Amino acid sequence: MTLITTPFGMRATAAEVLDGVDLSGRRMIVTGGSSGLGVETVRALSGAGAQVTIATRNPADAEPLVKELPGTRAVALDLADLASVRAFCDDWSGPLDGLIANAGVMMLPTHQLNAQGWEMQLATNYLGHFALAVGLHSALRAAEKPRVVVVSSGAQLRAGFDFDDPQFERHAYNPFVAYAQSKTADVLLAVGISSRWAEDGIAANACAPGVIHTNLARHMDQATMQALGAMDEDGNLVTPDHFKTPAQGAATTVLLAASPLLDNVTGRYFEDNQESEVVDGGPDVMVGVAKWSVDPAAADRLWDYALPVVR
Repeated sequence: MTLITTPFGMRATAAEVLDGVDLSGRRMIVTGGSSGLGVETVRALSGAGAQVTIATRNPADAEPLVKELPGTRAVALDLADLASVRAFCDDWSGPLDGLIANAGVMMLPTHQLNAQGWEMQLATNYLGHFALAVGLHSALRAAEKPRVVVVSSGAQLRAGFDFDDPQFERHAYNPFVAYAQSKTADVLLAVGISSRWAEDGIAANACAPGVIHTNLARHMDQATMQALGAMDEDGNLVTPDHFKTPAQGAATTVLLAASPLLDNVTGRYFEDNQESEVVDGGPDVMVGVAKWSVDPAAADRLWDYALPVVR
């Protein structure tokens, strides 16, 4: 299979990717749209004419962005709380052109569970977005060319989904392994939607935004930040050359959400605005998408594991 390429490099911004794209009349949801990459995703989509709903735990945090961008609104959504997800879906009416699963948490230092007994990173990053997509399926199906974008991470290269112990009930909790598993699950979500909802005309793809200074890293300790080259010995943030700005990090997301270059493309994984090669995952692999992250059998198994929880 030939990999899809685009004219946009890793330094392209979200606004540049959507330059000349008209999204007038299109309705989109961006989870976690009040901070970090979400803000730049909302700005780019709104700037192209889309009506954007910012789904966030605290809508008050999005008020400055709503005032800045006419046609946007903020609605409460806590992805770790399935009751909140159901309420959000119940309140939605009309077609949905784009669902951008952007929100997430990373490397929670302690083993936390949501009300369903799911490890909190997996519950937030994957299960909440799965429930949101399932709850909005009919709204997506009603749109003309609906797309789902799941923001994953290069961390998916580090761990597959552990079907034997996904909630760390038997093994010691590891913050990074838990995060990596949740990001693998995110790619599997896109693969599952692509295969199951293709007849409804719904396209779904996943992406890695790259490494960016955002509040996603708020739970990372100083030693880890220093190992990434993101902090000096005095605890000051530094920006290595391979880091991106938030506007650059959001570029691949909006490419998948709205660019005509990706019409009829589904079930793929992108980074730096290009489709990624499927590779063997491992501790030393830096680019690509792991085989376990795009395994159709694993996507089906994960879908069947999660569906009874959200219904």
